[in-house]
Amino acid sequence: MNVLVLGSGGREHTFAWKIANSPLCGSLFVAPGNSGTAGIATNLEIGVNDFQSIKKAVLKHNIQMVIVGPEDPLVRGIHDFFLNDATLKNTAVIGPQKAAAQLEGSKEFAKEFLFRHQIPTAAYQSFTAQEIEKGYAFLETLSPPYVLKADGLAAGKGVLIIKDLNEAKTELKQMLLDSKFGAASAKVVIEEFLDGIELSCFVLTDGENYKILPTAKDYKRIGEGDTGLNTGGMGAISPVPFVSETLIAKIESRIVAPTIKGLKIDQLPYKGFVFIGLIVVNNEPMVIEYNVRMGDPETEAVLPRVNTDLMEIFVAIKDQNLNQIDIEISPKTATTVVLVSGGYPGSYQIGHPIKGLESVKNALVFHAGTKNDGDKIVTSGGRVAAVTAFGNDYKTALLKSYQAISKITFQSMNYRRDLGFDL
Repeated sequence: MNVLVLGSGGREHTFAWKIANSPLCGSLFVAPGNSGTAGIATNLEIGVNDFQSIKKAVLKHNIQMVIVGPEDPLVRGIHDFFLNDATLKNTAVIGPQKAAAQLEGSKEFAKEFLFRHQIPTAAYQSFTAQEIEKGYAFLETLSPPYVLKADGLAAGKGVLIIKDLNEAKTELKQMLLDSKFGAASAKVVIEEFLDGIELSCFVLTDGENYKILPTAKDYKRIGEGDTGLNTGGMGAISPVPFVSETLIAKIESRIVAPTIKGLKIDQLPYKGFVFIGLIVVNNEPMVIEYNVRMGDPETEAVLPRVNTDLMEIFVAIKDQNLNQIDIEISPKTATTVVLVSGGYPGSYQIGHPIKGLESVKNALVFHAGTKNDGDKIVTSGGRVAAVTAFGNDYKTALLKSYQAISKITFQSMNYRRDLGFDL
């Protein structure tokens, strides 16, 4: 079948790389894609939220399946757009419908879902600009540090963890009254702080059945030792070494199974990935957040470990018989290190030539903020590329990732050199 992947990052290059090798895939398209996807698929100059242009492309190229990479088109209802159009309704879409995508689109919606289905999570309250004084009062009832989350989508950067009460109040004011995160912070969720170690759990569901994919740990902060500003993600390791079979059993019984059951009870139509951000407190897993798609850069560490044909899995999701598929996972550890433009996540320059990509032999390079400029590949974003390598443990794999990175150069290239420091 002809397939369209929506998105332009490392996640989408990884999807395209896996799908391109499948005998079930005919022609492969990526919109808008990057220089990495250009080598294995046909890039289409279409934005992920331009539903009318996506429709034209689907009809023109006889596309039978659309895999939605980023969250924004899902929250805006691209799956519903297909279902409600007579010419598109038979095209399979991998990604939840709009109602279910609110699990990521609204932090408040997600917290209400978690409490309703008795899934362990932190205590919280949410506030609007009109309720700012109540927000201040709630902060005073909590012990530091204080967790403030923009309710809406903020590209992974709308969460603040603050140690000082007065600073927390100032940030709450900036979010609610000064639109620090734009419309995303018109409502703010304030949570109790949970002290533990974080990891990501990835689940595939067809709306009835589910499969758990490998765990991963990602690193969000720009600075070594997890310091500095939050980014979209500076690297990932899969599997997470400290996750035992006992912990996985707890995650499945207390969190994954009730989540999938809750989606059915609440009639939230879901075919796609559920990304569950977890924190383990005294060996007990609790949910920090839901995302309604695969993470980035976790995708670049998780999907290369999936040996089963990804298209077979997607077809099973479409046909709602995911329970009939066995997903084979490599026992190897995969580590992904993200190369970013100097200055990111603040201001940065683009258009710098990237050299040495062809010299990388024992690792995979997934493109993110890259584009073709004549016969050169140049930087076009903050996160430029993700370098993934394999090993028998995370230290061996990281060594290979860093060895591969030593061959790649572009002006002001930056990356974390301490991944795995907390493991």
